[in-house]
Amino acid sequence: MKRITAYTGLFLLLFSVAGVAAENPLVGTWKLKSFVTISTSGEKSSPFGEHPSGYLSYSPDGRMYAIGTADVRITPHDVVATDDERAKLHKTMFAYAGTYSVLADRVIHHVDISWNQAWNGTDQVRFYKLDGNTLTITSARAKSPLDGKEGRNVLVWEKVEGRR
Repeated sequence: MKRITAYTGLFLLLFSVAGVAAENPLVGTWKLKSFVTISTSGEKSSPFGEHPSGYLSYSPDGRMYAIGTADVRITPHDVVATDDERAKLHKTMFAYAGTYSVLADRVIHHVDISWNQAWNGTDQVRFYKLDGNTLTITSARAKSPLDGKEGRNVLVWEKVEGRR
């Protein structure tokens, strides 16, 4: 009887995790393809260059992380970067993690930890659009932590296929 109960519990756990993934199309890992900033005046720029790198991941248990870097970054002259090198590296990246909530047209990132301490404990609203294996995330209008200008960020991500 204990064995049947254990198998039933395992089945229900696996079924519920698979069900969450099926109901939530954001679950999985996404690779960054582009990062464009649109100012309030409509001016577009690519603050991380034409080929930024990064990953965004949503897990079935409600956790998420995002990390990205510019396509051109300095390489420190030594294992321990100088203060100037650290500042340049910091300006060419973003990273944060926490939990998330999915609504009809938006996902809210509840930030626990971040490269920018001011984001810790905040809710970052992101509007999303799915088109096949492409996920477009647009930030709510806000002051950019990269340059202080008001606008929106539009990041395009491509779904990473699972390992076989």
